[in-house]
Amino acid sequence: QKWTADMTYIQTKRNGWCYLSTIMDLHSRRIIGYSFSKKMATNLVLKTLESAVKNRTITGDLIIHTDLGSQYTSDDYNQRLTEL
Repeated sequence: QKWTADMTYIQTKRNGWCYLSTIMDLHSRRIIGYSFSKKMATNLVLKTLESAVKNRTITGDLIIHTDLGSQYTSDDYNQRLTEL
């Protein structure tokens, strides 16, 4: 299994800049987890990860590719990956 995760900025009229975090399953090429927030924080990517876990079974050989953004390199995110 290979997943890829990223965030994108979305400018809205009401709330200004917001952030969409997604995880895509590279085999099916479908978005399997997402989360939307006004803040670009570790909690956003953690919610996305939990959303993806609800939609897919994780195997021991899962690879998750991300950039080296602070949310993905945070202790909380990496601890949750280890738990899973």
